[in-house]
Amino acid sequence: MKPGFSAMTLAVALILAGCGDEGGDLNTAAANQTAPLPQIPAPDNGDWWQMVTQTEDGGFLMGNPEAPVKLVEYASLTCPHCATFSAQATAPLRDTYVRSGQVSWEFRNFLLGAPDVALSVLARCQPPAAFFRTVDQIFERQREFLDNIDDNETQSISALPPERQIAPLARAMDLDTFFARRGMPEARFDECLRDGQAVQRLTDMTSRAATELEVGGTPTFFINGEKQDVSDWSALEPRLRAAIGR
Repeated sequence: MKPGFSAMTLAVALILAGCGDEGGDLNTAAANQTAPLPQIPAPDNGDWWQMVTQTEDGGFLMGNPEAPVKLVEYASLTCPHCATFSAQATAPLRDTYVRSGQVSWEFRNFLLGAPDVALSVLARCQPPAAFFRTVDQIFERQREFLDNIDDNETQSISALPPERQIAPLARAMDLDTFFARRGMPEARFDECLRDGQAVQRLTDMTSRAATELEVGGTPTFFINGEKQDVSDWSALEPRLRAAIGR
């Protein structure tokens, strides 16, 4: 992100937090990470990874809602460590673990700043089936989006009332082009960015995570409700195996 952008604020109760490893012991019990997983068939000969629903907690869940192992990820769309996790973990997590029906994967947004608001609102303003694919593509172009914001735009946007900053910020990041290429009409783009309730839901999700679950950085993972002291795929995968019992 260009210098100076951190001065921009929004009139929402964002919980500012860190992006990166919180530390902790990354050593895990040995697990056979190549052993086949028991399969829980999806209904109607479908694929679990193609089944995405929004949860009562506001996240998006991929896979078997009744999976015995429930993975919850809190992530920021502007966090480089989250982008690294996405690049390393999405394919095996989706194709091996979620597809088996043994693991469900719920993604919950955790806001780290104003650009996160624009990215998160738009990513969630689509059919659920498109959510994970869009998030992966945002992570792939994360640095590009943030680098699109120059100093002049920062000053101009910062002068606006907070509730009017999100839309010009999204356009400064060239998100209008990104989402138009994914089938979002301009009128829908503008409507999504004007949705104050959507912003409030994201803010509330971040606040609950920080205060009730002690999420202090991203990515943060929970397996069956237990917070994990790891932040990368190589350390998380053995814990999923252990939870499955394989």
